[in-house]
Amino acid sequence: MFYSFINHRTNRIFVNLSTKTTMAGIYFHIPFCKTRCTYCDFYTQTDFSLQQDVVNAMLREIEIRKTYLSEEVETIYFGGGTPSTLSAADIKNLLNAVSSFFSVNEDAEITLEANPDDLSAGYLKELIKTGVNRLSIGIQSFDDLQLKAINRRHTARAALDSINVAHQTGIENMSIDLIFGLPGQSLESWKMQVDMAVKLRVQHISAYGLTYEQGTPLWHRMKSGKIIPTDDDTMIEMYNYLVETCSKSDFEHYEISNFAKPGHRSRHNSAYWKQRPYLGIGPAAHSYDGNSRQWNVSSNKKYCSFISENQPFFEKEILSLPDKYNDFVMVSMRTIEGIDLESLKNNFGEKLHDFCLQSAEKYIQDSKIVRKFNFLRLTPEGIHISDKIIADMMYV
Repeated sequence: MFYSFINHRTNRIFVNLSTKTTMAGIYFHIPFCKTRCTYCDFYTQTDFSLQQDVVNAMLREIEIRKTYLSEEVETIYFGGGTPSTLSAADIKNLLNAVSSFFSVNEDAEITLEANPDDLSAGYLKELIKTGVNRLSIGIQSFDDLQLKAINRRHTARAALDSINVAHQTGIENMSIDLIFGLPGQSLESWKMQVDMAVKLRVQHISAYGLTYEQGTPLWHRMKSGKIIPTDDDTMIEMYNYLVETCSKSDFEHYEISNFAKPGHRSRHNSAYWKQRPYLGIGPAAHSYDGNSRQWNVSSNKKYCSFISENQPFFEKEILSLPDKYNDFVMVSMRTIEGIDLESLKNNFGEKLHDFCLQSAEKYIQDSKIVRKFNFLRLTPEGIHISDKIIADMMYV
């Protein structure tokens, strides 16, 4: 199904198109959480004993990687984990380091992912002083029972309060995350979540179907029969209601799981989908320069020691032309624009261009893909089987 393909809370989106660009992004992976959600398979720790050591190592990594990006930095994104567990002083120090070693656009989008119960008025006032100008709040649900089922540490009341206090302290660019298909969540319950979300004066909504990642506590509960996943038909109904309601509320559906008020698309994530280079800082963070991808060691202890000892702290993969084509197809097909066939031919050659069209033809005939103005786009019906469509369009 479409809702299991790419997760949002990481920069592990493999986007690889070798084109000359003028803008780049920086991603900070903050690998700490006060509690661990039962569905999460990202690298993060609940032991905070190394937090300051990790921040110091990040400051050093910024200097070490100062030549990685030649482009101006347009977006900076603090993801995790839970970035709002950092102090405003640590965030300011990291941003100052970026400004010292990279050229940062004066209008850069600087996003911080946050848990609702971290967002006190005092913290937000200090956060604004650091330069952070966009919040991504991990609401997930406005229902206390659903939050408890996935071990979220905030309450529904705290979720609403965090949005209100952000408005009061002057945050003008806010995104919230929601998950559908949660344990015990009915279609009617999901409709109430969506109805509430569109009335909250936020500029962006990201909504994802629950996935059962192998090895997570939620996956083990599902395998043991303690949880029955929401059936596909209900998941489709939930998604359709989300799309319809957001559209009626003037949200642009610009990517399968993302909806934005006019002028408020996530510039950072959009840069991933446009194959722009980015540098990942911190344990488990990924980087991409157009010809290779790199990923840092997924261990706080090893990350800190490798950097302090001037030892290699990341692995690297050189991308082949088919690698780049596959990633271009994967991310492009998730966006409202779709695949630019002219760009595909120019960057990957006629053979892969023709392969793409041949692979898409049966879905065009079935009205799952539409070809218009030399672009291939998923139709609303195609979105529901986007995993299969994209997999079939991959070059093996």
